Amino acid sequence: MEIISYAPLWETMKKKDISQYQLLKAGIDNKTLDGFKKNRNVTLLTIEKLCAILECTPNDIVEFK
Repeated sequence: MEIISYAPLWETMKKKDISQYQLLKAGIDNKTLDGFKKNRNVTLLTIEKLCAILECTPNDIVEFK
């Protein structure tokens, strides 16, 4: 059973009209994006970076089930 879900990230990106390509240009690498798709562990620094790019909070990126 998966406890961590990054589903909110994709919803937040859609709401803010930000593409994966824009995240790549902002410094989030492809391997990290793949990790989000597969609900793999990412560092808090990565979450912080995404929050800065998307102008959101961690709750807009990750949820714990």
